[in-house]
Amino acid sequence: MLPAIDVLNGAVVRLRQGREDDVTVYGDDPPARLRTWADEGAALVHVVDLSGAIEGTWNRSLWEALGATGIRFQAGGGIRSLDAAVETIAAGAVRIVLGSAVVWDPALLASIVETVGSDPVVAAVDVRDGMAVGAGWTDGGRPIDQVLDQLAAAGVVRALVTGIAGDGMLTGPALDLLGHCVDRLPGVGIIASGGVGTLDDLRMLRSLPLDGVIVGRALYEGAFTLREGIGALAGPEI
Repeated sequence: MLPAIDVLNGAVVRLRQGREDDVTVYGDDPPARLRTWADEGAALVHVVDLSGAIEGTWNRSLWEALGATGIRFQAGGGIRSLDAAVETIAAGAVRIVLGSAVVWDPALLASIVETVGSDPVVAAVDVRDGMAVGAGWTDGGRPIDQVLDQLAAAGVVRALVTGIAGDGMLTGPALDLLGHCVDRLPGVGIIASGGVGTLDDLRMLRSLPLDGVIVGRALYEGAFTLREGIGALAGPEI
């Protein structure tokens, strides 16, 4: 299980369905939060620079500050060029999460995979009503299968799939969507994101061969602890 850290203007926050007007602040020290998750048992932490994702800017200082902790994290937000991808890894990220601006640019995506290798690359696929939507989640999107096939062709080995309707809402994971992605891309590890609100949600996800599960608001609001969540995912398959 990957606990999430979303950073907006230097603060640790969570958004509901990606909306900037529905923000809850949980602190102002991202490196300290990274250390807390590591102390509680996280082997890898998912970090998103929301400011970078929204504005398209790359935040060197954030990634260097997190990299200085020596804790393993994957970084997303504002990584929209080959240079930004290379430098984020150099700053200390073990993986980079590439959003729609890159995922929808096959040439750039392939170039990044070729340069840094396939293992550090995670392609983010944000889905609403069967369509993979673009930056900001405001466009009509493209058919999900078209995007998934494109990722496989580019050599991507991990995809982070978010069901937008459940993101930050604690209403349960998008099991049908995740199952479809697993079936469509048997050679790609699927990381689930969005909707997890209870330990039972995590137990349901054990039925899918996932590469990981990202949890945010449920942890911050005390629905369960990180150790409890890790334990729920580690139980026997249901």
